[in-house]
Amino acid sequence: MRPFRPGWVPTLVVLALLPGLIALGCWQLGRAEEKRALLASYAERRIEAPLATSQLNGNEDNAMRRVHLYGRFDAEHSVLLDNRMRDGQAGVELLQPFHDQASGLWLLVNRGWLPWPDRRVPVHFDTPAQALALDASVYVEPGNTFQLHPDPVGGQWPHLLTAIDAAQLWAQLGREGFAHELRLEPGPASYRLGWPIVAMGPEKHMGYAVQWFALAIALVLLYLYFGWRQNKEKSHGHRHSTGRA
Repeated sequence: MRPFRPGWVPTLVVLALLPGLIALGCWQLGRAEEKRALLASYAERRIEAPLATSQLNGNEDNAMRRVHLYGRFDAEHSVLLDNRMRDGQAGVELLQPFHDQASGLWLLVNRGWLPWPDRRVPVHFDTPAQALALDASVYVEPGNTFQLHPDPVGGQWPHLLTAIDAAQLWAQLGREGFAHELRLEPGPASYRLGWPIVAMGPEKHMGYAVQWFALAIALVLLYLYFGWRQNKEKSHGHRHSTGRA
């Protein structure tokens, strides 16, 4: 049996890369399990009866909880969330302050997606003037949105922004408001809805885990292959030089 002699450089490369590849695969498996648990929790909340707005500030975890609203939209202070793609078409999401009459609380309600194919023409939308009874779900941003440049503060309404900060909006308007966005359910004030519950589902994390583990296996196989091959070439060269002598 030929001895296995891969050499120092390949050995150091494998020792440096293999633990990282395995760790990345395990991390993706963990993320997939977290997403499954998160989706199961959100699915339970979707079938629960809506909360009253007065109950929001008493809960530590409001993510995806359904809320019943009754009040009016503020048509003068609309926000357009830019760079929202649907079916390959550019558009925006329309968010407006909503004053809930029962609690007196201001809420930032996302009414859905609107197409905006021509930037030279303002986005067209209507705001109901009458009081409405609506159902919505609390959306808690999982992290800070990446921005190349911060959004300008102030300016004409509606504001065109790339990220939503409800607390900053309430401070700008001088109002006491709820700290998170609410996303409308289908109803008289909604436009196109249909947001993904999570940006990346568990199946994608599983796919990435398979890729990392496959790279780890490929690295080990290459290490074994070149270790045997290098030893074979050395043995062949040694026999050739001995024969000439």
